[in-house]
Amino acid sequence: MREGARLRLDYSARSLWQVDRTIEEIRRQGAPLAAVETALRGFGAYAGEVLVRLTGGEWWTGDGDHRVRTPDGRVWDPVEEARRCYRGDGSLRLLCRDAARLAEN
Repeated sequence: MREGARLRLDYSARSLWQVDRTIEEIRRQGAPLAAVETALRGFGAYAGEVLVRLTGGEWWTGDGDHRVRTPDGRVWDPVEEARRCYRGDGSLRLLCRDAARLAEN
């Protein structure tokens, strides 16, 4: 993902700013969702790994989908959030921020 998108990603919460901006740039180009689905899954998986590292969560598979379960028991779906970003109503950065805040409490 990093080479194809020419992003310098370091698994920090801050790097999700770049991911959100990249998804927005792709969206502005007007490609159909089906054409960018693989890239969005990659961005979502990256955000999920950031979330795992930040919160101490773990990857969880249910019904064939991959999500992240944080220590507080909540389940987050960063791949679906990447799709919402592409539709213009989501943010991987905010998903990660919210999950980290809730995991702290």
